Amino acid sequence: MSEEPKTSFIGKIIVFLFIAGCFYGAYYFFFQKGTKNTNSTNSSSSSSSNVSTNAVQIGIAYGTEKERWLKTAVSDFAQTSDGKNIQIDLIPMGSLEGAQAVLAGDKRIVVWTPASSSYKDIFIQDWQVKYGGDPIAKEETLALTPMVFVMWEERYQAFVQKYKEVSFQTIASAIQEKGGWDTIAQKPEWGIFKFGHTHPNQSNSGLATLLLMAYDYHHKTNNLLLKDIVDVNFQTWMQNLESGVSSLPNSTGNMMKEMILKGPSAFDAVFVYESVAIDYLKNAEGRWGSLRVIYPKYNMWNDNPYYIINASWVSPDQKKAAEAFLNFLYSEPVQKQSLTHGFRPGNPAVPIKFQGSPFLQLQNFGLKIEIGTVCEAPKAEVINNLLASWQRGQAGR
Repeated sequence: MSEEPKTSFIGKIIVFLFIAGCFYGAYYFFFQKGTKNTNSTNSSSSSSSNVSTNAVQIGIAYGTEKERWLKTAVSDFAQTSDGKNIQIDLIPMGSLEGAQAVLAGDKRIVVWTPASSSYKDIFIQDWQVKYGGDPIAKEETLALTPMVFVMWEERYQAFVQKYKEVSFQTIASAIQEKGGWDTIAQKPEWGIFKFGHTHPNQSNSGLATLLLMAYDYHHKTNNLLLKDIVDVNFQTWMQNLESGVSSLPNSTGNMMKEMILKGPSAFDAVFVYESVAIDYLKNAEGRWGSLRVIYPKYNMWNDNPYYIINASWVSPDQKKAAEAFLNFLYSEPVQKQSLTHGFRPGNPAVPIKFQGSPFLQLQNFGLKIEIGTVCEAPKAEVINNLLASWQRGQAGR
């Protein structure tokens, strides 16, 4: 019987290295990888290191016009004794998008804070049809801001020289000028007149734009009726104005940011919240020149309500946590902080006129404390028909 071949010395070394490699691989997999996972977990939680591991989690659907203020407030709240036990997830959504998400049963949302309560009646009606009961457990006004036109200073001066004032009526006239800025101000290099507002079915400022168009056209401050909306002349005028709106962003903040980034090539004029305009006034100067803020003759307040949602997916602990953050937002120091972002505080104990207030510092841009004529929000059926009418006009473009 022949002998089995013996393993050479080099072969033994190879076998030894192979076995050692297997042991090392096992060690790396079970120990080193575990250490990396631990480090990764620690790293991901470090951004909220002040929040307890047993923290109550609440999601807040908010309009992006409040983004800078809310992000600062959330960071500051995390340093408080209440905040260490509450994890707040900010969910940016257009105001009407937020309402639609809650109605669709988005279980992330414990608080909905749109720019205005003008859509509240429609939201409640839709909720009651789908779920029944009252969808709002608690509400409070966080801050106020009216609507404003914002134009590039050079184009504003040329515009008022031609039309004397900035209003929806004169904006509509500028849009209909076939020669654009050549006809308006002998500036063919400026192209056509470009006006912007947000999407009325997604953003509250877009809805406010349509409402103030209707009030402006009918020269009314209240009691906007269905007959005003279905008026044929108003329908034609609104559609002609809307023909000059090239894009419809879902967020006022995003539209204003686009105006600042791209300059007059994007928009000659936009209709936005006063707070958003204030937040971006300084950013514009170093890019494309100064901006001008103009208050419309017919205006309305956006009250930035804070709605704690009364839904099956919201626990008592989450409601309590949402109320704790509301109390923090309503405190005088945080309300005063809202002023730096252009809001008028909802807490009446916080003044607007004081040294360092943006409403005093930025008057040269056109800011005013008194805003003029204020219109009331119409009934839900009027708003629904106005939105439907606008949508029909878009379908026909």
